[in-house]
Amino acid sequence: MKRLLVAALALAAMAAAAETLDRTPLRAVTASGEKVLLFPNGHWEFVDTDKAAAAQKSAAQYPENRTRPIDAQGGWLGGRVVMPGDPDYNRGSLNPKGR
Repeated sequence: MKRLLVAALALAAMAAAAETLDRTPLRAVTASGEKVLLFPNGHWEFVDTDKAAAAQKSAAQYPENRTRPIDAQGGWLGGRVVMPGDPDYNRGSLNPKGR
């Protein structure tokens, strides 16, 4: 029984260590010679802070990079985000007593 407990604890410790390793970004160099950080979720950023700031400013112009614009409704705790122009935007309550 003690061996089983020790084995379970060792497996848990190895899983925690592997999860920690998976979160660390990899350093890479592009074909043009730029140094970048590659993150496990697929995102990347420049190592040079000036280039990283310029890239973030450029990426902020595209609506698909904004997860929830300030004028959207909802999205609280991961719920649905209703954009302006959607028929459900600002519809009020669906309860007939409240209409």
